[in-house]
Amino acid sequence: MIPAELREMSDEQLELTLKETCVSLFRLRMQSQTERLGAPSELRRQRRTIARIKTLQRQRELTAAQKEAS
Repeated sequence: MIPAELREMSDEQLELTLKETCVSLFRLRMQSQTERLGAPSELRRQRRTIARIKTLQRQRELTAAQKEAS
């Protein structure tokens, strides 16, 4: 996913996307251990997507806390 697409999503959509990506990453890991993986680069792509989503969630959390403190 493109980071701009992730920024446009709501918090609920981000949470859902995070869960789906984690499940997908788990399946890819299992596939890589049990049989040949079609696209090894997909593992890296999924991990990076998870990191982007978690970063956005943390940024939103900090922004909300900053607004609350002001």
